[in-house]
Amino acid sequence: MFRVARASQYLAITGAGIEDIKLSKKSWVFPWQSCTVFDVSPVNYTFKVQAMSAEKLPFVLPAVFTIGPRVDDPEALILYARLISPHDKESNHVHELVEGVIEGETRVLAASMTMEEIFKGTKDFKKEVFDKVQLELNQFGLIIYNANVKQLVDVPGHEYFSYLGQKTQMEAANQARIDVSEAKMKGEIGAKERNGLTIQNASKIDAESKIIMMQRQGEGTKEEIKVKTEIKVFENQKEADVAKANAELAMKKAAWTKDAQVAEVEATKAVALREAELQTQVEKMNALTRTEKLKAEFLSKASVEYETKVQEANWELYNKQKQAEAVLYEKQKEAEAQRAAADAAFYTKQKEAEGLVALASAQGTYLRTLLDALHNDYSALRDFLMVNNGSYLEIARINAIAVKDLQPKISVWNHGGEQGIGGGGGSGNAMKDIAGLYKMLPPVLDTVYEQTGMQPPAWIGTLRGAES
Repeated sequence: MFRVARASQYLAITGAGIEDIKLSKKSWVFPWQSCTVFDVSPVNYTFKVQAMSAEKLPFVLPAVFTIGPRVDDPEALILYARLISPHDKESNHVHELVEGVIEGETRVLAASMTMEEIFKGTKDFKKEVFDKVQLELNQFGLIIYNANVKQLVDVPGHEYFSYLGQKTQMEAANQARIDVSEAKMKGEIGAKERNGLTIQNASKIDAESKIIMMQRQGEGTKEEIKVKTEIKVFENQKEADVAKANAELAMKKAAWTKDAQVAEVEATKAVALREAELQTQVEKMNALTRTEKLKAEFLSKASVEYETKVQEANWELYNKQKQAEAVLYEKQKEAEAQRAAADAAFYTKQKEAEGLVALASAQGTYLRTLLDALHNDYSALRDFLMVNNGSYLEIARINAIAVKDLQPKISVWNHGGEQGIGGGGGSGNAMKDIAGLYKMLPPVLDTVYEQTGMQPPAWIGTLRGAES
């Protein structure tokens, strides 16, 4: 079966295939599953909570709480579905549950506060009640949407708030009487103060008027004196201006006279200067005439000489150019000859190199053939080449020449064939060897003397050829 919940409802489905509780707005419900529809709209609960303050004063706290499931928290909805949804939300069970939580928390909080604190701090008291109740409702998945706590009311038989109201009324009435008396007193005092201030202000204004009048009179006198002074100063200034004008006129007359005399002198001198200038110009013209005449004479002579020198220089330049061209031609021919010789030498060397390369190639082929014939025996190949090239004969010849140049003296002696002393026994052989050694010593010393000229020591003996 397919079930659909209304806007303010949820489906709580349990059974096979569901681990705990499944909440949904619409779902299929199978035969082996159970579905419960619960409403999540909030409900208003009205209470009159009886509590007692820290002074043991009882009072009634009327309150209206709007409470419902917490729809924005899936865990809270599951708690509500598990604990509250089996009961009608307006049933006595739910009402008593909520009322018990609210009364318990309110009484505990009121017992820790005095009546004055509760009455004056109603807003804070409401907030504390709201917070503590909400903590308890969280375990049922409920939330307080709104809480309206009304004014505190006396418990029948206890008229605390009534007496408190009467006290307030009496205090207000007494305060009103005091305020009226103070207002009357302030009115009378104010009237007297106004009259005194009026008289004082009038006297002050009269005095200030007299002072102002005297000030005006003094200012008028000062202005009159000031005007007279300015007139006198103006007259003196004008007289000074007249005197200054007279002095300036006299100075100008003197200057004009001076200028006239200077002009006359300048005119006289100007005539003389003009005469001198004209005479100077005449002399200059004469000098220029003579200069031009001399310049023409010398210039013609210099022009002729210049032309002559130019022609001579051109001839020398022509000769030198021709000589340079001849030398250049000779150098070019020499360079060409050298280049041809170098090319010939290069060709010769190139051909020699090619011949050496061909010879080396032929020798390599020759040696490779011999080596193959000798089965790669390098020693036999070396001996063959030395015999074939006459190397042994050349070595013997060089050694013979070397020995010949040394001029050696060769001595040959032989002492064999003689019988030993004492027969052929062991001791006889030893004596024979010693005797042979002594017999060999004189020829050796003779040979050393003949070849080197060195004599043996005196304790050995004297040679025959060295006795004389």
